[in-house]
Amino acid sequence: MRVTLKLATSLDGRIATAAGESRWITGEAAREAGQRLRAVHDAVLVGVATVIADDPALTVRLAGYGGDQPTRVVLDSRQRIPPGSKLVAGAGDAPVIVVSTTAANKALTDAGVVVLQVAEDGGRVDIRAAMAALDGEGLTSVMVEGGGEVAASVLRAGLVDRLEWFRAPMLLGGEGRPAVAGLGLNRLADATWFRRLSTESLGEDLWERYERA
Repeated sequence: MRVTLKLATSLDGRIATAAGESRWITGEAAREAGQRLRAVHDAVLVGVATVIADDPALTVRLAGYGGDQPTRVVLDSRQRIPPGSKLVAGAGDAPVIVVSTTAANKALTDAGVVVLQVAEDGGRVDIRAAMAALDGEGLTSVMVEGGGEVAASVLRAGLVDRLEWFRAPMLLGGEGRPAVAGLGLNRLADATWFRRLSTESLGEDLWERYERA
């Protein structure tokens, strides 16, 4: 399975202010490019904290788009996803998978949500087990969109093949919420290195594309 990590941040790698304000850090052209990336992946993945905070639909919203919608995947160890969320309400229109560490909640499955139970890792969904389960569902490409803990988990596990980074020309400072949570690195040699493929200006923003070195 190919895993892409997509980030939309300030210059200093922040995805929101300390108070959680995040709409919109990047401009319209960058957001449209992000929609095009969704359209070429089998699935889009976020953590449940993103669903609770933002209630995203995670669909492709491009003018005139008539292709398939990606499967929407939520890492949700305790199945805290709100029953009234856009994802649960729209599970009949485009597939929704909740990856959990507990048995399926009937309210979710009755709404059309597929619940995959996998092993846990420190109280969270084991990210390697989650990706293996998604691979078993026939998904060949997944774009990870958020938030910081999920981004850190796929990086720590060495799962990221491509990095799509949209950066806005602003600084939010250390109080802002980081795009990537702690990685537990003590040595530069332990870092995940990437090779830059291209850079592109999108209005005031910059789109940087990388692949794992």
